[in-house]
Amino acid sequence: MTTQSLETKAQALNEELGALDLAGRLALVAGLDGRAVFTTSLGIEDQVITAAIGTNRLNIDVVTLETGRLFNETAALIGETEETYGIAIRRFHPEKADIDAYVAQYGMNGFYDSVEARHACCGVRKLRPLARALEGANYWITGLRRGQSGNRATTPFAEADLERGLIKVNPLADWDIDAIHAHVAAEAIPVNPLHSRGYPSIGCEPCTRAIKPGEPERAGRWWWENDEKRECGLHVAEAASSSIPNASSAA
Repeated sequence: MTTQSLETKAQALNEELGALDLAGRLALVAGLDGRAVFTTSLGIEDQVITAAIGTNRLNIDVVTLETGRLFNETAALIGETEETYGIAIRRFHPEKADIDAYVAQYGMNGFYDSVEARHACCGVRKLRPLARALEGANYWITGLRRGQSGNRATTPFAEADLERGLIKVNPLADWDIDAIHAHVAAEAIPVNPLHSRGYPSIGCEPCTRAIKPGEPERAGRWWWENDEKRECGLHVAEAASSSIPNASSAA
C-alpha cells in the first residue's frame, strides 16, 4: 500500500470510528481485511479494551511486551485477565543477546544515567519485541488517550503509521479518566492494584513511581528526566531508534 493510500484509508477510518462507541469501534476494526493486533501494557485503559475484545469475542490478537522489568502486580494481572475473559495474551520478550549488549554498553541500570541510555533500554526491551509482535499486522490497536499527556492531546481515532506500514487505531482517544474509572467499576474489570496506590500510568518497575497530588497522569514515568513529553518510543518512534545497541557489534 502506498503512503498516500495508507493515509487516505486512515483518515476515512478515523471519521468512521468517531461516530461509534467502544464496542462498535473495535468490532469495525476486527471486521476489516487484514490482521488486527492490540498491544496491552495491562494499564487501566488497556484493560477496558481487553475486556471489550474478550466479552465480544472479537477477532483481534492481544499481545503484551514482557520486558523482564515489570511489577509483580502487572505480571500477575496477565494471568487473571486471561482467565476472566477466556483469552490468550501472547507475551513478547526481549532477546537475551540484546539485553547482554545493552548491559555491556550501559550497565544493567544505565538508563538512569542519560536519555540516550534510557532510550536504548526501551529499544531492546520494548521496541524490538514490538516489531516482532506487529509482524504481518495491518491494524495496531492501542490504549492511547488525549488526556494522558500534552504530547497525546491530539490523538486521533486512526492514523497512518508510515514507518511500520500499518494503521494505528486508538479507540479510547476521546475517553477521559473519569469515564475509564466509571466503566471499570460498572463492568467489574480487573485492574492493576498499583492504580489505587498512586500509579495512574504503569511501566517497568525501575522507571515508574507513584505520582504526587496535582501531577499529570504520566509524571511518574521516567521521573528523573526533565522533558515533559518523554516517551519510550512505542508511539514516538524516532525517540528511541538511534541509540539501540547492536548485539552483534557490542563489546
